[in-house]
Amino acid sequence: MKYHAHPQAIVESCKIGVRTRIWAFAHVQDGATLGSDCNVGESCFIEAGARVGDRVTIKNGVCLWTGMTVKNDVFIGPNAVFTNDRRPRSPRSPYARNKYQNSEWITPILVGEGCTIGANATIVGPAILGQFCFVAAGSVVLRNVKEFELVAGNPCRRIGWVNKRGERVPRPPQ
Repeated sequence: MKYHAHPQAIVESCKIGVRTRIWAFAHVQDGATLGSDCNVGESCFIEAGARVGDRVTIKNGVCLWTGMTVKNDVFIGPNAVFTNDRRPRSPRSPYARNKYQNSEWITPILVGEGCTIGANATIVGPAILGQFCFVAAGSVVLRNVKEFELVAGNPCRRIGWVNKRGERVPRPPQ
C-alpha cells in the first residue's frame, strides 16, 4: 500500500511515504512532505513547506506550518498548536503592508526525534525541541527545550527528565 487517505481528506502533496494514513477532513498541501508509517488525525492541516519524518503520530486538530520540521518517531497530541510568526498581523492590514512579501517573518520550529508534545500544548517559534524531550499537556513553550527534558507550565519550565520511552528518570540519559 502506498498511503491511505480517507475519501474526505484533501491530499495535494505527492511527497507522502508508504503506509501513512490520513484521516477525514485533514488537508495536506502541495509541497508538504510526510514520511512513511505516519498517522494524520482528523481535521489536521499540513501546510506547504512543512516536513514530517517517519513514524510520526499527529493527533486530531493539529496544524503544521511552513518552516516546521518534525523528525522521526514524534508524537503530537490532539489540538497542539504551533506558531511560525512571532509578531503576526493581518496581511490585509496597512500595518503589515510589506511584512509578508517574502519569508523572512517565518520563525522555524524543529521537533527532534522521539519528542512527545502533549494535548493542547502551544509551541511558539522559533524553537528547537531536543530529541526525546517531553512537553506536558497544556504547556506553553517560549524557548528551546533540551534533549530528554520534561517541561510543563505556562511558560514551561523543566520539571524533570525522561528516557527514550518517556519514563521519568532522575537525570538526563547519557
